[in-house]
Amino acid sequence: MKAPPEPAIPQHIAIIMDGNGRWAQQRHRPRLIGHRAGAQAVKRSVEFCMQQGVQALTLFAFSSENWNRPKEEVSGLMKLFLGALEREVDELHRLGARLRFIGERVRFDDALLARMQAAETLTAGNTRLHLSIATSYGGRQDITQAARALALEVAAGRLLPEQINEETMAAQMALSDLPAPDLFIRTGGELRISNFLLWQMAYTELWFTDTLWPDVDAALLQQALNDFSNRERRFGLTSAQIQHSSNGGKP
Repeated sequence: MKAPPEPAIPQHIAIIMDGNGRWAQQRHRPRLIGHRAGAQAVKRSVEFCMQQGVQALTLFAFSSENWNRPKEEVSGLMKLFLGALEREVDELHRLGARLRFIGERVRFDDALLARMQAAETLTAGNTRLHLSIATSYGGRQDITQAARALALEVAAGRLLPEQINEETMAAQMALSDLPAPDLFIRTGGELRISNFLLWQMAYTELWFTDTLWPDVDAALLQQALNDFSNRERRFGLTSAQIQHSSNGGKP
């Protein structure tokens, strides 16, 4: 009897970590307490991905629109972010994770920028897990800067307009050296992607849960992987074409 196929493991998971504030409000605590609890869910998610053999994990930590939140919350988030970097980077490095940040950095203060750069430098050679943190990031912003970079190449005479295609565009996007996300997870019950990796997620499988981010654990992430493994990813083809290809072209 032929053995059943191994469950599909996504190479790249992207997550919107939603629900920290509501988690805190349910407990009549300040919103920053929810963000601190959410940091523990990040650790659990990183450990889960490493155990499962996931190659890349991209987390949406702070959007370009989040700067419009109350100043005290933004300030608290920046302090929490800096503290997490100071506490966790050495452990991530020991575990073999490469850490990097995507998004515009011009609004971060010098201390945070220096810590971000130091973390990236320390972990640059690691390959067990590519951990990308999207902070001050927006998908439209990402596409805009890619288009601007190509426009500059054309203006300088290094690129012809007709040479611009999906490949040249993709090469200018964030995470251009990683496979596109296979699985997108959003916690907190909202059913939208909120300007996250708009270009990169053209064919990503979407999975939503009502669970608030601080309550995410390995069991819930396993549910998402189980659902992913039962999906047929066609990338514009028909089911018959996919089946034909999986059989090595045999009828």
